Amino acid sequence: MTRSSRSPHGPAPGPAPPPPPGLLNRLGLNFSVLRYSGRAIRLVWETNRQLALALAALTVATGVLPAVAAWVGKLVIDAIVLQMDLVKGGAAPVYADVLELVVVEAAVIALLGAAQRGISACQSLLRAQLGQRVNELILDKALTLDLTQFEDAGFYDKLTRARREASSRPLSLVMRNFGLFQQLVSLVSFGVLLAQFSPWAMALLVFAGLPSLFAETKFSGDTFRLFRVRAPESRLQFYLETVLARDDNAKEVQLFQLGPLLLKRYKSLFAKIYSEDKALTLRRETWGLLLGLFGTAVLYGAYAWIAVTAVQGQISIGEMTMYLLLFKQGQGAVSASLASIGGMYEDNLYLTNLYEYLEQAPVYRWGTLTAGSDRSDGVRFQGVSFTYPGASAPTLSDITLHIRPGESLALVGENGAGKSTLIKILCGLYQPDSGTVSLHGLEIRKWDREALRRQVAVIFQDFNRYQFTVGENIGAGDVEAYTDESRWEESARKGMAMGFIRKLEQGFATQLGSWFRGGKELSTGQWQKVALSRAFMRVSADVLILDEPTASMDAAAEAELFEYFREHTAGRMSILISHRFSTVRQADRIAVIEHGRITEYGTHAELLAKNGRYAHLFRLQAQGYR
Repeated sequence: MTRSSRSPHGPAPGPAPPPPPGLLNRLGLNFSVLRYSGRAIRLVWETNRQLALALAALTVATGVLPAVAAWVGKLVIDAIVLQMDLVKGGAAPVYADVLELVVVEAAVIALLGAAQRGISACQSLLRAQLGQRVNELILDKALTLDLTQFEDAGFYDKLTRARREASSRPLSLVMRNFGLFQQLVSLVSFGVLLAQFSPWAMALLVFAGLPSLFAETKFSGDTFRLFRVRAPESRLQFYLETVLARDDNAKEVQLFQLGPLLLKRYKSLFAKIYSEDKALTLRRETWGLLLGLFGTAVLYGAYAWIAVTAVQGQISIGEMTMYLLLFKQGQGAVSASLASIGGMYEDNLYLTNLYEYLEQAPVYRWGTLTAGSDRSDGVRFQGVSFTYPGASAPTLSDITLHIRPGESLALVGENGAGKSTLIKILCGLYQPDSGTVSLHGLEIRKWDREALRRQVAVIFQDFNRYQFTVGENIGAGDVEAYTDESRWEESARKGMAMGFIRKLEQGFATQLGSWFRGGKELSTGQWQKVALSRAFMRVSADVLILDEPTASMDAAAEAELFEYFREHTAGRMSILISHRFSTVRQADRIAVIEHGRITEYGTHAELLAKNGRYAHLFRLQAQGYR
């Protein structure tokens, strides 16, 4: 069951279902997928119009010039035969006529070579630009999707399939379209000349290539289906590579001696994938060889036909040479045309992955309002419930809370109780299945998504450690002030990070992390202070959320932090998640969450007086400090 099927706004539209199987489908030829050819050509056109036009012109040239070369070659041979006959008759040969034709043929061949080089150059330039363009489309789409989609394995299968092949397939498809056009131009020009020999010659050429077309498209379909089925295995392979070769995994892999075990698993996955590829490759190449022999037999049958006709004196030596060349080139053009069609079919199959990904809609729908009507109403949860897609039980059930401006709320509960899910709903990362959440008197569904998120500053327990400079790590909290150094410094003071930043050799310009040269790795506590400073960057936010902000800090740093916290959140709403009751007790209100429900609510003193779950946990933790 997907999240979209339970959305209060109705299910998100998905890709159209495939057509019912017919004769062509059973042969491996579902040509409905060729619908993406036009979209691929449009994508190339939008990427670089000048290169697309140059490619089209050069394609036409390479289609016409081989026939011109064959025709001029025929004139050369006939001119040579004529001069030989003159010599036999005792007349002096005229070399100029032959040499002029040779020069013309050389010029045609030179132009053909230049056109082919031009196509290669255009392809190389377009490949780089188009690959970047498609990757931008994939990443741009990712920015519009919802968090629940990123938490779905099926979504990652789609993303993996789209990224692995789709960045190269649009150009491949366009080049096959151009190639097919070039080959058709060649075949028309060949056909005009071959028709002088026999109208059946072209029919024979086409007939010889049809078996190869059916075989190629059949195996292209098999390859594509295998590619789609093994997407989870490919992701697992990539994940194992990451675990074995990433710095943040290395210490546990080495300490727990996981390396040989994970490498063995990695090798077994490859062996399974390779065995499937090997079986398919052997079947494909065997059929290719047999059908290729059939085409060769047809070619040499045509050779014999032309040779017998020449011996009978029905055509000249030059015409015989031209027809032999045309038939050979024609067979190559037919084979290339049919291969292009088969390749287009295969490329279109893979492009279904790209457009299936690009066409999926976000799960949630948002409004357009950028402000609420009553700022004094603060944050209000009313009967909120939420269940993760595929889960059998709700994570939150009937949550009702009200936080007024200037108030602070602490959330207490065991791991998995639903605390982080609650704040993700407030941030607009999730939307509740039932109930309402409002900010400033406006339900969050009616907010513009980006406007809502500008109202919230948050540090999650699993905050990001960007491999950027210190300043950029802090500036990420407010993209509108991303490079504002004065804001970096102000936020770093609030987040208690200035102490260690001053000691860094390059201060805010210090590269963090170990992925890039000169990077400085911080301690866990220092990273947490950087993340806390990032949350303070968003000065316009009315809600400040801290999810386990002191988990990696010592007691003195924690006490100092909350002095800053109370000072700098005056007039703003704040939500704190923590397992440290010395921190929690400073909040105006405390909510105890158990199994997705609020079981206790009140001040620290009120909850101690109730002598319930909160009081038990507080006294249990306090004993550890005695």
